[in-house]
Amino acid sequence: MRHRIWLRTVSTVLNPKMRSHTYIDTLGSARIMARVLDGKALAKEIKAELKIKIHNWVSSGQRAPSLRCIIVGEDPASHTYVKNKIAAAIEIGIEAQTLKYDENLTEEALITAIELLNEDTTVDGILVQLPLPNNIDERRVCNAVAPEKDVDGFHITNVGQLCLDMPTIVPATALAVIEMLKRFKIETFGRNAVVVGRSKNVGLPIAMMLHSDKNHDSGLGMDATVTVCHRYTPPELLQQHCRNADIIVTATGVPNLIKADMIKPGATVIDVGITRITDEQGKTKLVGDVDYDEVVKVAGAVTPVPGGVGPMTVAMLMHNTFQAAQKIWQQ
Repeated sequence: MRHRIWLRTVSTVLNPKMRSHTYIDTLGSARIMARVLDGKALAKEIKAELKIKIHNWVSSGQRAPSLRCIIVGEDPASHTYVKNKIAAAIEIGIEAQTLKYDENLTEEALITAIELLNEDTTVDGILVQLPLPNNIDERRVCNAVAPEKDVDGFHITNVGQLCLDMPTIVPATALAVIEMLKRFKIETFGRNAVVVGRSKNVGLPIAMMLHSDKNHDSGLGMDATVTVCHRYTPPELLQQHCRNADIIVTATGVPNLIKADMIKPGATVIDVGITRITDEQGKTKLVGDVDYDEVVKVAGAVTPVPGGVGPMTVAMLMHNTFQAAQKIWQQ
């Protein structure tokens, strides 16, 4: 009865959209769930913008941007990711091809193939799908890609320029997080931000951009105060850091690592993690690092998994490819 009375009261002061995101907590109080940051819809918007830009680029007499995706081995997830990237590229007017190699390919043969693409003036972007087979050194392969064609942003030159706040190609997932914060108008200036995960391709570049000065050359700085947590951060300290954060970005691949009691009320939570699990009914599903169903009741804004950072990563990869084409043309 008490719950029904609260709902009637809430209905008189909230609009229909707000009512659909309202729930009753364990004490019978009406609460509004977090704003869902829809990465899928935003990615669609960004790809539409890129499609217009590329159309205008080609109409001005330039050739269409071109992308080559290299994949080694038969990992099903990697093939799915590459398929999605190729489809997104073609959709917006980028000429894209997949170069598939057997898992027995040697490291030297792969680097030779990359060097040929580096020299090909009709190719603007090169992407090597990770992970690679164990017999291949990923760092050496990433550094074999010409920095100006490195649309993943993994070459040490691009990583170094990012750390120095210089204009560069930024890793797509990290750029996706920053773009979501900007487009959804999440305030970062002077705010406390926690990045959970310190991978060189995701956690590191996210932390670099979050703490950097917006007035520097890259223009990507977010002026936040940043704490980086990782696998050796004691659980009690992780909870303490998160409870003090206005923004949490988590990228660990550990399901349900970030729970509701770790969230400051009203905080923004960006979930980059993605793991395939089997539920109690034996069905597989994708989940993130965040206990979404509970966190959404505390946070001010949160990304879903799937449908959050994932689609935005592909969109920002397309952005990087067009950016690479423009810079190569200017040279």
